[in-house]
Amino acid sequence: MTSSTFYLLFLLPALSLSEVTTFSRCPQFFVRGIQSIPTILHDPSDKYRYEQICQCLLDQNGPKYFYATLYDTKNKIPVYSAYEFNHATVNRIDRWYVEPQLDAGNIICMATQSNIPSLNQGRRQALNSDYEGSGYDKGHLFPVYHTHNEETMLATSTLTNAAPQGPSFNRGQWKKHENDLATILMKNCKKAYIVTGVIPGNQAIGKNVRVAKYYWNAYCCFDFNGATTSAGYMGPDNNGNVQMYTVNYLEVDLKNKYGQVFSVFQGLCK
Repeated sequence: MTSSTFYLLFLLPALSLSEVTTFSRCPQFFVRGIQSIPTILHDPSDKYRYEQICQCLLDQNGPKYFYATLYDTKNKIPVYSAYEFNHATVNRIDRWYVEPQLDAGNIICMATQSNIPSLNQGRRQALNSDYEGSGYDKGHLFPVYHTHNEETMLATSTLTNAAPQGPSFNRGQWKKHENDLATILMKNCKKAYIVTGVIPGNQAIGKNVRVAKYYWNAYCCFDFNGATTSAGYMGPDNNGNVQMYTVNYLEVDLKNKYGQVFSVFQGLCK
């Protein structure tokens, strides 16, 4: 199915179910299903702050899922996106979508901003206008380089899968890390899962869209004998580089930075 066909299918009437729901609708993007979902953050003052999104596009058969995102509606950036790793050469199309249901729209999957009531646009999520003239890139959490077909590539281009990222890091060390990680996983893994997240900083662009201070990710690799290996990464460090950690060490760092106990794979990938 072509990108133009998917674009037209966004105009189909909404179904009666919600994709801004719980990750139980899309457990296939976690290393061992529901039991290995990364920590879901909580805000005692706002129980609706963190939304679980099963990221999807609509086709004639209904929603088609591609990855999962925990989204912070206060900072208007994702906490993390989780996906199964694949890679092939895919031409990138910069057509950025939003998640209508976060702001009372009635389309069940990502779509254009026009599918949100005008008075609600940008209340609980970032818009393209927030990035215009900001000097920051839209930094993918699930990157195009880790996709394998046009549909998946399109599905990564939603602002609920992006955070403001400094262009030198986005196009430099983090891009190199994404490429290096793909090489490692293609060589060593029969199947692999990745969780990529951000730590918000104190700066904001547009209408209070928080700039990402750090990007992090971790992978779980199933080798060709069925054994698992894992590693974690965080950047930029003081020199603008990406550091490699064990997943356990990464989780300690994430606990300090989020201010809450944080587990990436719930101990189910060693």
